[in-house]
Amino acid sequence: MPKAELTYASAGVSFDANEAAMTSIKSTIESTYRPEVLSHVGSFGGLFQLGNYNQPVLVSSTDSVGTKLKLAFMTRRYDTTGFDLVSHCGNDIVVQGAEPLFFLDYIGTSKLAPEVTSEIVNGLAKGCLEIGCTLIGGETAELPGFYNDEEYDLVGTIVGVVERDQVITGNQIETGDLLIGLSSMGLHTNGFSLARKIVFEHCGYEIDQHIPELGTTIGDELLKNHKSYVKTVLDLQNQCKIKGIAHITGGGLPDNLIRILPKNCQAIIRKDSWRIPPIFPFLQVKGDVCQKEMFHVFNMGIGLVIVMSRDDADTAMAFLEDVGETPFLIGEIVSGKHGIEII
Repeated sequence: MPKAELTYASAGVSFDANEAAMTSIKSTIESTYRPEVLSHVGSFGGLFQLGNYNQPVLVSSTDSVGTKLKLAFMTRRYDTTGFDLVSHCGNDIVVQGAEPLFFLDYIGTSKLAPEVTSEIVNGLAKGCLEIGCTLIGGETAELPGFYNDEEYDLVGTIVGVVERDQVITGNQIETGDLLIGLSSMGLHTNGFSLARKIVFEHCGYEIDQHIPELGTTIGDELLKNHKSYVKTVLDLQNQCKIKGIAHITGGGLPDNLIRILPKNCQAIIRKDSWRIPPIFPFLQVKGDVCQKEMFHVFNMGIGLVIVMSRDDADTAMAFLEDVGETPFLIGEIVSGKHGIEII
């Protein structure tokens, strides 16, 4: 009996599934296109014509949503992670004053499911539309035997632009400046390895179990979106001078705020100056986690910190409230050893 002819499909890779996925997401991708886009879906590379700038500086960042993906697999909700990824990457470049221009994604999976890909891309497109960014390209890779069944990996790269004389670096931060914290919507995209260990391994909760202390199911709480601060920051720049911005991601307030502090400055943060969302004390108590570790792993309710002079703080606070943010004066800059002190 002759041996069956081997094909790529017999090895687990389907061209038909890839074509079906691309057909279903084409219009979604094109809905994010800015006028500067010169290419089309399916091009080898995305073409983007840079507008009129005097001294343009391109700002880029690559990231993922980490093990938050595990929650998406458990709930079979695939439309949230794409939005989270764009928000995370957009926040990472707007802290330097950059306007997002375009975004590229990578989706890797063991077996391509067009309906799942479509949901992921819908989330990516929603995130891009939120910040005025083009979803200009990406890669969908079917890698049988590499990823677990019904799971996928999601990574994104964003590119933005800012005039050279408007780059925000933190080098003008000085003693007396104030720290404004913007509220987060929950864990965002960091700390999920510890959160999952506490909730599912240590406590034995089910993904759809309602938690009275949280007022929702554990799955819905942990899948709350990563908030985007892009539009807020870009608009705030037109109201007052921003000296520095820190996106509070992995490492929490201590490891992220220190990245923008000059060597002779110390940031004093008062932890009683904002309302910490219930998810954080819930995790602390259930996991018997010390306070120092909590502030090092999680954002603790502050997703972004803006540093500005005392003279501009009232104007900034009023503007932030007007645009729907929940800002808090969480601390100040003092002279001292380079570092962060949470009191």
